[in-house]
Amino acid sequence: MWNRNVETFIGCDKDFQDADIVIFGAPFDSTTSYRPGARFGSKSIRSESFGLETYSPYQDKDINEIDVFDGGDLELCFGDTVAALSAISETVKEIITNNKLPFMIGGEHLVTFGAVREMVCKYPDLQIVHFDAHTDLRDDYLGAKLSHATVIRRCHDLVGDGKIVQFGIRSGEKAEFEFAKYHTIFHPFNFHGLENVVEQLQGKPVYFTLDLDILDPSVFPGTGTPEAGGVSFIQLLNAIISLGRLNIVGCDVVELAPIYDQSGSSTAVACKIVRELLLAISNQKENI
Repeated sequence: MWNRNVETFIGCDKDFQDADIVIFGAPFDSTTSYRPGARFGSKSIRSESFGLETYSPYQDKDINEIDVFDGGDLELCFGDTVAALSAISETVKEIITNNKLPFMIGGEHLVTFGAVREMVCKYPDLQIVHFDAHTDLRDDYLGAKLSHATVIRRCHDLVGDGKIVQFGIRSGEKAEFEFAKYHTIFHPFNFHGLENVVEQLQGKPVYFTLDLDILDPSVFPGTGTPEAGGVSFIQLLNAIISLGRLNIVGCDVVELAPIYDQSGSSTAVACKIVRELLLAISNQKENI
């Protein structure tokens, strides 16, 4: 199913069979509740990544020293949410069947559900670490069970209580915050408690989902649902590096909507986050 992509994320040009990590784009935003445009995020990140160096001075690592295949963007049906999620699930199944780590770039946050429901088949004790501005814990949004506003609730349906850890949350309905008290491990507003969580999750399979709107809009305005009061780039970077100590078996970065930041700064931030996350998880091969 894979062909060499003409344009890859910088440094991610290994062949599929030789790669430890497989990047793919999920350009889908059909359930976006406010401003659409996240479907263009993965293509924009891939294209603009060539403004970066492959070397990270933060981690003293280089993408050229790790084995990453960029499979390009999936062709997803914008008019059929179920079909789009099925395509994502099938892609993740292909990746993990070959003992590689899936790294998905969205797209809106609902794409995470397509990945997680396949990941739990291989990892029944899957833990989820969720960075976001929003709870995403509604049971439905305007009657729809499948929405970027319900994605973590649908993931909870799969993994159950106490297996989803949430950081940075600063927006949601009161009922969502009440649900979180009893069903997720909830750290609102910032990353306080992250070090303890990293210690507690040692040895367990972890799926990491990063909604870029966790960043403050002053840093990252290019997203569909910006929310004031977010974290800084350096705070997010340090949190990602901390997660590198976990057994990350899959991850995603979602909700860049580049059309809302014509300066290109949001895309540049997203590119750097992808680079740092790739390098942080690059030692996970033996755990997949």
